[in-house]
Amino acid sequence: MKVLFKLLQIAIVALPLLAMRADKPLRVVFFGDSITQAGVSPTGYITKVGEMLKAKGQDSQYELIGAGIGGNKVYDLYLRLEDDVLAKKPDVVFIYVGINDVWHKASSGTGTDPDKYVKFYEALIKKLKAQNIRVIVCTPTVIGERNDNSNQQDGDLNQYSKLIREIATRNNLQLLDLRKHFQDYLAKNNPENKEKGILTTDRVHLTDAGNQFLAEKMLEALVQK
Repeated sequence: MKVLFKLLQIAIVALPLLAMRADKPLRVVFFGDSITQAGVSPTGYITKVGEMLKAKGQDSQYELIGAGIGGNKVYDLYLRLEDDVLAKKPDVVFIYVGINDVWHKASSGTGTDPDKYVKFYEALIKKLKAQNIRVIVCTPTVIGERNDNSNQQDGDLNQYSKLIREIATRNNLQLLDLRKHFQDYLAKNNPENKEKGILTTDRVHLTDAGNQFLAEKMLEALVQK
């Protein structure tokens, strides 16, 4: 009888704690550059993810946090990982970086060489995995929307996307292949082979349609089991 009473006492304490844990929303951090910084704006992709979750009646199950800073490269993400991500104790982190690592090589000579890109990317992953955080890695999207492989940085973007695919495989991580998704979309929806104006305003930053498309892909990855 005493044993039964003791078990009941434990259950009375434990069940509310379990309920609290079950009710706790999944904390999701989107970690990136200016595209992610703009993601929390009224028309940004993170805002749109929240709106789609609300439409499904699932918004209370997720807490969405933007951690994007314009101009950031993978090295910058590594430097602010502790304060901007780990301190928030997330359950899930999307790493979406690479555009500036490629773009700045041509625009200002301050990009990131492939070997250093991989080194810092792997270092980010190591720190996140040490905290048992679910990591979703994203390939960089576009710098120019022409669909015939004639954008100046297409070669580098393809190379860096390949590196991220290899990182995902090597670390057994979920991959969100945004590069492929954007290329497939533009192949179907850019018949005039425009440089911008379909998914981007300036070849990089997103139109409303671009934010919507990105939000849909992010949400698909987030709810993937």
